[in-house]
Order: sequence, then C-alpha cells, then structure tokens
Amino acid sequence: MVVRRARGGDAFVMRRTFLLFFLFILCFVSTSTALAEVQVRLRVIGASNDGKSIDPSLKDIYKELGSLFSFTSYRLFRDENITLSPNQPVSISTRRGRLIEVTLVGMQKGIAELRIRVVREEKEILNTQVRLSPGRTVLIGGGPRQREGIIIYALYAHL
Repeated sequence: MVVRRARGGDAFVMRRTFLLFFLFILCFVSTSTALAEVQVRLRVIGASNDGKSIDPSLKDIYKELGSLFSFTSYRLFRDENITLSPNQPVSISTRRGRLIEVTLVGMQKGIAELRIRVVREEKEILNTQVRLSPGRTVLIGGGPRQREGIIIYALYAHL
C-alpha cells in the first residue's frame, strides 16, 4: 500500500510551522521587554544630630539607618516612585541644589543593577553602581559632615 500526499501539504505544514515560530518569538520579545522595566522607590533623607526625631515614614528602615550612620535625627525630604527602563536615566532634583540620576544598567536573576550619579552645582560628587534584590533597601550616604548633617539616599526595587 502506497500513501501519497497532496501537493499543497508540504507548503501548508511549512506555513503553519513558520507561523508558530513567529508567534513564539513575538511572545518572548514582549515578555522580555515587559520584564526590563523596574519600579524603584527613592527616598532622600536628611540625617543630623539636631534633635532626636525620626520621621514616621522612615520607621521601616530605621534599624538599617542606625546600624550604618550615627545620627540622632532622620527626616524624609523626598519620596519618589520611579520606573526605570534599561539605559534610560531618570533625574530627580533633591535638596540643596543636588540632582540624583538613576539608571538601570542590568537585570539578572531578579537583581537590578543601577548606576547612581549625584551632581551638585554641575559637579559630580558621586558615581557608583548598586545591586538591588527584592525586599532589600540600599542606603547611600556619607561625605563630610556639615552643620546641617548629611543626605542619605534609600533605594528599594519592586521586582
């Protein structure tokens, strides 16, 4: 017994295979593009030894602040939620003429890698990279103490 195919059968199978392959690639690209964005909470905090007050909105990170910095007062100056896309810097004006620029430079296994730049009076005073994992806060601060204290940046990624 001999089985013969109709002449158009091979072309139909190839078209269907190509269509399925195209749909698979389209789904993969749209999924990876959606995953490339990262939501980051940025808090700008003033730390000083002027008084003994803790801003109520900082209670969730007070232990981390106290373990890294030796100040008696912490005050929230700014609280921003920003959406980062790969290699697209987001700039935010902060206190005392400072500008912070945050850029998503990489994403691996649920860990976002960010570049942080701080500029004051057109001079770069900080340029560093940090890795943010889910549920963790990264604190960046320090520098020379002034009468007013220092500025601390708290970053938290919603991955």
